[in-house]
Amino acid sequence: MFKINEVFTKEKAMGLSSIVLAFVGDAVYSLFVRERLAFENDSKTGELNKLSSEIVCAKAQAKRIDEIMPILTEEEIAIFKRARNTKKGAKAKHASVVEYNKSTGFEAVIGFLYITGEYERLNYLLNYGVEDENRG
Repeated sequence: MFKINEVFTKEKAMGLSSIVLAFVGDAVYSLFVRERLAFENDSKTGELNKLSSEIVCAKAQAKRIDEIMPILTEEEIAIFKRARNTKKGAKAKHASVVEYNKSTGFEAVIGFLYITGEYERLNYLLNYGVEDENRG
């Protein structure tokens, strides 16, 4: 039986394709953004959905990975690069190829940290710089 928050070993997680890591990371990041917006915002669901879409899109994720790149570990950078360089089956809809590739790398890092149970590190990266944005 599979359980939510099932934790993989790093070796098992590294054995997954980078696109699978990105698939999981996309869902994790989307949930994180939706929860943050829901708890920090008194807007209606239509507005929350619009805000979420602006944050979770490939263009915004590419910008986000650029912001956190200086604090990534060597392992996280390797995961990012592997996913960024992987041939994708889909094309970017509203982003350049470079932005789409970076966003795939970002999602793979998020997916890897999530499935390996590195929640403290995941929370740190997801919240990095966000407090500064809210103050400014």
